[in-house]
Amino acid sequence: MPDVRAPTIYPTRTSDGTRFTYCSNNGRFTLLVNNDETWHWNTMGTLRNVLIAILVLSLLTFISLFGQLPALRKTPIGWLQRALCLHIPNGLKYIDHTTTGGRLTSRSKRLGQYLFQEQNPVILIIFLFLLTSSSTLFLWNAFLRIPTTLLLPIPLLLFLPYYFTFLTVTHKTHFITPDNVYTRLRDYPYDYILFHPDAPACRTCDLPKPARSKHCSLCQRCVAKSDHHCPWVNNCLGRGNYRYFLALLSSLGILQIYGAYLSAYILLPTYRASTRVRSSNTWTDVGDAVVAGINEGGMSIAGVGLLAASTAALPLGLLAYHCYLVWAGMTTNEAQKWADWRDDMADGYVFKASRTQLLTQNRLRKYGGQPGVANGRGGGAENSALVGGMGGDGDDLQVPWPVYSDQMVVRTDDGKPPVGQEALWTRIWSLDQVENVYDLGGWENFVEVREGR
Repeated sequence: MPDVRAPTIYPTRTSDGTRFTYCSNNGRFTLLVNNDETWHWNTMGTLRNVLIAILVLSLLTFISLFGQLPALRKTPIGWLQRALCLHIPNGLKYIDHTTTGGRLTSRSKRLGQYLFQEQNPVILIIFLFLLTSSSTLFLWNAFLRIPTTLLLPIPLLLFLPYYFTFLTVTHKTHFITPDNVYTRLRDYPYDYILFHPDAPACRTCDLPKPARSKHCSLCQRCVAKSDHHCPWVNNCLGRGNYRYFLALLSSLGILQIYGAYLSAYILLPTYRASTRVRSSNTWTDVGDAVVAGINEGGMSIAGVGLLAASTAALPLGLLAYHCYLVWAGMTTNEAQKWADWRDDMADGYVFKASRTQLLTQNRLRKYGGQPGVANGRGGGAENSALVGGMGGDGDDLQVPWPVYSDQMVVRTDDGKPPVGQEALWTRIWSLDQVENVYDLGGWENFVEVREGR
């Protein structure tokens, strides 16, 4: 005999006097409006499918955004990101070449080139559309059901994400040009690890490379204090607009949390009313009560609230990661470089020395005066390989900076110190043995970002 349960009735009444009755029987949900049956909904199945769809979408978005981060590169999230963004597309390309001779690939190549290898506003437009449509849909149906005290913060909370998006998108002064390159060269000192004063000029821009800068292949410009190119805002993040991006993440996360709270504020009375009439609390009963609340708000309130609650972790998680980078005195670009150094250190290929000692030894080899280390004789030609990145005699541009370090770090291909100056070099095994000159201390780092530096 199948398990047949008597239906559970949840009566409610709206502000205009319309009487809604929620009837639950074995997980099947029936809505009566003034005693006329209007809708049937398989509660647990539909609710489960909606939640699974939202969670899967959020997970895929999280993997795509965070999978390339150095901290996650060797984790399951990093593996899934490579599978999602590299292996699966390559597999589909192989199938296309095998079955159609590559016709589908050739037709979609231009679209893929535009979406992934050119600067374009597609993701920015999608973001603004979702933000605007969700907010409009929610407020249109929920405005009269929210008390004035809860309505007051809404204009400001809605305005801020648009405002910081505008500032992040339109900011251009972080691009390095012939007019400002020498100003940018005085922003930060070279650390002789990630950045060297004698690095070749940018082959595309034909400009010197200031410390902490990077050329963006999408923007086709060099970026001062480059963090990363963000397709979300269709712009590079760097010196000046990085602070606006952090503010965008903060304001968006707060807006989503507040929107989810307002949705719960409207729907919880229905949920609580439905739970009071039940003596048991089985999963089916809880599901019935949840769906009763969801139906009370419909897609405009319950759907938007559920979407906001389930995706708020994305901007807030990204904000948490960038706050860690600021606290550590790094950009995303530099974090990737440090991750490469860490791997080479673990393999024993990295050595550290004093720049002052290297400069002294190099001058002695060039001008004479004392026995050289390499050949035991005074004089001799300068060995530029021993002071790579020191800018000739080491007279590089002096930049006022609160932190000074005399260190110089190199990696070698054979795991041996540079020939001729072995006594000056010490093998290092971890990042703890080197100093990040761009780390001014947690609070001071945040002050630098706040001031647009």
